[in-house]
Amino acid sequence: MMNLRPSDLAREHGLSTQAVRNYERDGCIPPAARTRSGYRVYTEAHAAALRAFLALARAYGHAVATEVMHALGEDDLDDVLMIIDRGHEQLLRDRGTLDAVRATVDRLTADAETVPDRTAAPAPFTVGELARRLRVTPATLRNWEEAGILAPERDRATGYRLFRTEDVRDAELAHLLRRGGYPLEHIAAVLQQIRTAGGTEALSRALEDWRRKLTERGLAMLDAAAHLSRYLEVKR
Repeated sequence: MMNLRPSDLAREHGLSTQAVRNYERDGCIPPAARTRSGYRVYTEAHAAALRAFLALARAYGHAVATEVMHALGEDDLDDVLMIIDRGHEQLLRDRGTLDAVRATVDRLTADAETVPDRTAAPAPFTVGELARRLRVTPATLRNWEEAGILAPERDRATGYRLFRTEDVRDAELAHLLRRGGYPLEHIAAVLQQIRTAGGTEALSRALEDWRRKLTERGLAMLDAAAHLSRYLEVKR
């Protein structure tokens, strides 16, 4: 089996040799053998492990990729597959979320020119009630208000926030877009356009970008699976 230097592994991915040593230290690639003088000696198995780790990191994130490589280091293949399955399950949920947002956008488009009749509206939600509905904390809703995503009225007598029908709609959309990885300032701009212009063009663009990101993540998962399979072959 051909011996490789840290620089050989680093060069393939545009990394520093220190980064390769850090990955070894963190258990993301197997420990290297040492020469009598203390120099690291890597093999094709280490190169395959690094390819697998980096591909996993692109698909699932650094933390999950590290978790997978640790499980591989312990020869716990069932745990590896369970971690991978969770990632695919999350992707499927995100696709379902995207479909739900699209359905909401269709409704918003149909109702865009309709002025809400506040006298016929249902009773407003309190911050606690809306937080329970979305399964977030009240602090999260207050952060969204500070970011300009939500603009609830205040009860004149108590000063409490009142989330009416359109506020609940905005909160639900914000929650879904956050699941898509969008920053607060982006979501605030989208919802501001909906509130002021009655249009959903910005939201439609955001959803298309979200769809593209989900496709990229799915393709990255396929690439990671190929590299992981190759590493398992070399590792045996």
